[in-house]
Amino acid sequence: MTIDATLARAFAPGGTLRASINLGNPLLAQRGQEGAPPKGLSVELAGELAARLGLGLEFVCFEGAAASVEAVREGRADLGFFAVDPERGAGLRFSRPYVLIEGSYLVRSDSPILSNDEVDRGGRRIVVGKGSAYDLFLSRTIKSAELVRAPSSPEVVATFLEGGYEVAAGVRQQLEADSGKLRDAAGRPLLRLLPGRFMVIEQAMAVPAARDASVGEALEAFVADIKASGFLGTCIARLGLRGLTQADLRA
Repeated sequence: MTIDATLARAFAPGGTLRASINLGNPLLAQRGQEGAPPKGLSVELAGELAARLGLGLEFVCFEGAAASVEAVREGRADLGFFAVDPERGAGLRFSRPYVLIEGSYLVRSDSPILSNDEVDRGGRRIVVGKGSAYDLFLSRTIKSAELVRAPSSPEVVATFLEGGYEVAAGVRQQLEADSGKLRDAAGRPLLRLLPGRFMVIEQAMAVPAARDASVGEALEAFVADIKASGFLGTCIARLGLRGLTQADLRA
């Protein structure tokens, strides 16, 4: 991407690229130490895009996906990093996906639930982060079980445990990390992940749909380049994002 003043103004009319950062998915972004900017893959990609556009960068951070999406949709931010979902399409222009994230279920070690297809049954309650891609997906697909919404994705396991619910749903790596900390007196795990996944999330970048078409085209070109050039793969490896899969170059 060649620095182009007209394109830069179209991306960021205010002169600084405002990146909406969802801290509710710690796989992609985490809060920095006091006084420091956030960190993570979303932050790295925002920095690279700003540098290529010749723009300053400002981070606008949110605790959950829904608020982060609204900031871009309403033009209070110029760029966001979201799971592609049909309910989020209005007011946004998505790039093609750059990474794939698995959604998994977590249960107690003594739970009778052994597989994903046993989750959606009457009398079972699934805890999911409010407004997350998992919430949107399960709201469309769950027929018999009940959805219980935690305030945010990082609070899913705590809500699941405190409420005595049957299933927790979210980012596989986050559930795995949270469950790995909980063991009984004999050192046995108290929780376990169900095998496989119940969904695959396509993670993409997005800009306000009201921006000039050149913005969407340039964003698409940027995502294609970071995948093809190896920049994205290098970031994933350097950040130690185990289990995160780069989307196919043609995706």
